[in-house]
Amino acid sequence: MEWTPGGMSNDVEDRRGDSGGGGGGFLPFGGGGLGIVGVIVLVVLSLVTGRNFLGFLGGGGSAPQTQTRQQSEGPVQESAGEHRDTQLLSFVLDDVQKFWTATLPEQMGHPYRHAKLVLFRNQTQSGCGAAQEATGPFYCPEDERVYIDLDFWDDLKRLGGNTADFSQSYVLAHELGHHVQNILGIEQKAQQMMQDRSQRSRASVELELQADCFAGVWGHSMQQRGKLDPGDMDQALKNAAAVGDDHIQKMERGTVSPESWTHGSSAERQGWFSRGMNSGDARRCNTFQVGPDGYNQ
Repeated sequence: MEWTPGGMSNDVEDRRGDSGGGGGGFLPFGGGGLGIVGVIVLVVLSLVTGRNFLGFLGGGGSAPQTQTRQQSEGPVQESAGEHRDTQLLSFVLDDVQKFWTATLPEQMGHPYRHAKLVLFRNQTQSGCGAAQEATGPFYCPEDERVYIDLDFWDDLKRLGGNTADFSQSYVLAHELGHHVQNILGIEQKAQQMMQDRSQRSRASVELELQADCFAGVWGHSMQQRGKLDPGDMDQALKNAAAVGDDHIQKMERGTVSPESWTHGSSAERQGWFSRGMNSGDARRCNTFQVGPDGYNQ
């Protein structure tokens, strides 16, 4: 993928120099008697997906409201590899948001507003509760911020993913896809659906697959601008497969339980990302009306 380092975006909040990282109000074994096994499941889901399931444990399903830091408390010490990652994420953040600023009004009739990207280490506070390394990247609709601990890339590789430029970009573009859903009111409607336990899994899966599709819509624009290299798409698809619910369940316990999925299978995630990449049209990402494989008309 072709990109140019250019310093930190104005939409990045770098909290990697924070001394304590916050942490008040997080109840690691709360959640109405969820139990340690349930907490472990939420840790795994949060680690490899784009939703902070752990942040909801302290409020019986409603996220606690917290203050968020605007500045890092100290100088940031970083390795050369981490510096490269921050530069890439900053570039992608600006590119994706520039794309949606132009595209969302044109395709969906809504103005786009910028989200923030929070870089942190170990733990920080979000508007949706505590953000920890174990939660993986996630978007918080309460404060319209994406939270990423850069150690996530090591965890992703252990799951069979990779850290190629476009592969990392897919992860951030997926989270910003959740921001687009928030702007369009889709996030709120999905949360209402999830109040019905019989619809919870389906609504969550459709929300996540749509974010994959939105990531692909941006990826299509990169392709049209000649910014992608041969093999970039394949590498991104490997990451989509690595975070599929069936793949994760096979790795964790050797069996697959579709009724407990929250993000969709590897094939579904790949299918919806490809749908966005091939069409470049956000209107073709309506997972709530189209079959979960992304191809039914």
